[in-house]
Amino acid sequence: MNRIIAPSILAADFNNLGKDIEMINQSEASYIHCDVMDGVFVPNISFGIPVIQHVYKIAKKPLDVHLMIINPDNLIEPFVNAGASIITVHYEACKHLHRTIQIIKNEGVKASVCLNPHTPVAVLEDIITELDMVLLMSVNPGNGGQVFIENTYKKVEQLRNLIEKHNPDCLIEVDGGVNYETGKKLFELGTNVLVAGSFIFNSENPTETIGKLKKL
Repeated sequence: MNRIIAPSILAADFNNLGKDIEMINQSEASYIHCDVMDGVFVPNISFGIPVIQHVYKIAKKPLDVHLMIINPDNLIEPFVNAGASIITVHYEACKHLHRTIQIIKNEGVKASVCLNPHTPVAVLEDIITELDMVLLMSVNPGNGGQVFIENTYKKVEQLRNLIEKHNPDCLIEVDGGVNYETGKKLFELGTNVLVAGSFIFNSENPTETIGKLKKL
């Protein structure tokens, strides 16, 4: 199983964002994870389309754009035009999830759905065949540097079983509290993509940290 690392630029140094993007370009990371927060769906506000556009200009890896926002439908096309290769929306934020997924697919990019820690995997049973990826939050969304929620391991196992039955090509991504210990177990349970922010960018050698995570 291919192991993918997606550094979250929410934890990057925004005074030197170009330098951090170049570091990711040269590393063994496969995606650049971009957390978009609106201050409504989650408590914080992060960045939006202008930042995605600038990152896209220098990025050599696909942009994995996680929309932590309400009413995402009207913003999917602008984010795709800004450079997103993968769009993730929250199950909890979408009144008509199937329609939202169709909008993403019609834009020609990969479609992903995120579940908050309290949301059971079973809610995806009727949509899993339409998805390219599922993102499980292993912390409460909105803040970096939180402690990993142990129940995530069980959810990965449940999701892996659902995917193997109905959509084997769908990837599992996990975001929050990822380090060498949690990352190793997540990979062993069938996770494909690890998102890490603080653990990578606060390390002494982020490039080396990315490489070690990929080899867990």
